[in-house]
Amino acid sequence: MYDRLKRVLFAMDAEDAHTWVLRGARMVQPWRALWRQAFAVRDPRLAQKVGGVSFSTPLGLAAGADKNAEAVDFWFALGFGFVEVGAITARPSAGNPKPRAFRLIEDRALINRMGLNNDGAERIAQRLRQLKQRSIGPIGANLAKTHDPQILGDAAIEDFVQSFRWVAPHTDYIALNVSCPNTAEGKTFEDPEAFATLLAAIQQEKARMGLGTPIWVKLSPPQASSHLDIDGRLGEIVDLGRAGGIAGWIASNTAPDRAGLSSDPTLVASIGRGGLSGRPLTQRSTALVRYLYRRGEGKLPIIGVGGIFDADDAYEKILAGASLLQMYTGLVYEGPFVIKRIHRGLLRLIERDRWGHLSQAVGYRAM
Repeated sequence: MYDRLKRVLFAMDAEDAHTWVLRGARMVQPWRALWRQAFAVRDPRLAQKVGGVSFSTPLGLAAGADKNAEAVDFWFALGFGFVEVGAITARPSAGNPKPRAFRLIEDRALINRMGLNNDGAERIAQRLRQLKQRSIGPIGANLAKTHDPQILGDAAIEDFVQSFRWVAPHTDYIALNVSCPNTAEGKTFEDPEAFATLLAAIQQEKARMGLGTPIWVKLSPPQASSHLDIDGRLGEIVDLGRAGGIAGWIASNTAPDRAGLSSDPTLVASIGRGGLSGRPLTQRSTALVRYLYRRGEGKLPIIGVGGIFDADDAYEKILAGASLLQMYTGLVYEGPFVIKRIHRGLLRLIERDRWGHLSQAVGYRAM
């Protein structure tokens, strides 16, 4: 069924196709009960409490798919166990000039340079407030710095804090997207000093507001799956996160490089800059999951994201140390039934390996 729709969608510009999917999702949300019957998998062996939040299933929708929290009901109806909206910035942004989203079909990948287009934290918070009141499922909000290279230093910190102030009361967790550029020269909050300052400011605001909202941190993927922490900076970030009281890690974001691609180099060069997602990140993100699990001695949970297309991909990340999972590009290429296939596949895999619960497999092959 999805193959026919996919041919239509893939004949469009990638961003236009995404826009039409979101419109369709909003239209069919009133019939979400019927969608749940077709797509949802509920089994106590998949349910768990992570970072203080209860999840009915381990697979969630990654940030970037529903930036403005417009179709959250629909995503839950498809069987996702949680939804992360955003990235959200303090100020509304139209993003970068189009075209800004591209497919690499041979690599089953996407490249995007959307530029953090979103409605802004204040407006999105109003939608999140209504969703929170209905308790439809765990909703996370991915926060990034407003897309403006002139917002630097203390102003960049306050930009993040302002988004947190608006959004955090209406979410189940906050994800700090620290790999978005902080300066005109591309410096990010993955710089240890900048990260420590940001985390301290967010935690201070959280305490001031009297919130218990868990704080997760989303990191960039390594340059290669076998070569992590060359300069020790990643290890410093991990230690700072643990000391700073974060709930866990999200591994990983899109990649700025073009490592491991099979697509025509001329096509890749014509696309230009942007974040790479999809199959080329499968092993790289899993390597980061494994590193984070080892470095943190399994004490901080991890959401594994990057190149998940089937249950085997998902299970590999769980064995590497991920308690939860997210996907976006795999949904684009595989269609909505992939969520059910992954959840059912995970149940078969834990039965095969004689685990009584999915959580028992977390980190089994990490050490």
